[in-house]
Amino acid sequence: MIPGHGAAAALYPRLAWYGFRRHATYWAAALAGAFTNTVFGVLRAYVLIALWQARPGLGGYDVAGAVTYTFLTQAFIGPMQLFGGGLDLPQRIRTGDVALDLVRPASLQVWCLSEDLGRAAYLFVVRGAPPTLVGALLFGIVAPHAPAAFLLSVALGVVVSFGWRYLVALATCWVMDDRGLAVLSMVLTTFFSGLMLPLTIFPGWFGELARALPWSAMAQVPADVYLGTADPVHALAFQALWAAVLLALGALMTDAARRKIVIQGG
Repeated sequence: MIPGHGAAAALYPRLAWYGFRRHATYWAAALAGAFTNTVFGVLRAYVLIALWQARPGLGGYDVAGAVTYTFLTQAFIGPMQLFGGGLDLPQRIRTGDVALDLVRPASLQVWCLSEDLGRAAYLFVVRGAPPTLVGALLFGIVAPHAPAAFLLSVALGVVVSFGWRYLVALATCWVMDDRGLAVLSMVLTTFFSGLMLPLTIFPGWFGELARALPWSAMAQVPADVYLGTADPVHALAFQALWAAVLLALGALMTDAARRKIVIQGG
């Protein structure tokens, strides 16, 4: 047991370190993921080079910016967990172990967030750096416009990603099978985050809507902060707003889970 809020708060940095060390044990999987992300980054880069040569200045990027965007978003796949998952919560809900998590004298949401931040930090280095380095060697990429703002934007993007994935994971309390939710989440995230294509190329109201949704804070916004195509103050405020909204929804959903939990198997 962890007496008092102060002791609980001191626990969270340890959980972040635990999340870092835990994922560091799977270094081979991380390197394999980095290799896959790099290969697809090269393929995407050639596609976007052809597109931008045919449409110069599309979306507000030049060719170098489009290539840089490609490898940045490939590097975000691991830290931002753009394909979903990354949390043990659905499995713990199915087994019933979440009942123990909910009675701990520490916030379940902050507990999971702390571990996820450690995971993201490890994957940012091991899985995120290789695609960027290969892109720089093969194609050349532009330097970050504001390095400090970019790193802060990446951190906020991870928090936004966690907030969304936590809601999806905790929804397992009310459904018998979370696979449908996981697939839906993956489709929404991969498209509206800007991973597939920059959201700036979508015209009209659809483009404005896509850029206003929380998923854009996971890839599009950090990439734009890096490239200098977005005002850092506005971009960071946008990410912070969505992080606060999703975390608040997660806190409300956690309270609801304490009152009524449906766990497969009993």
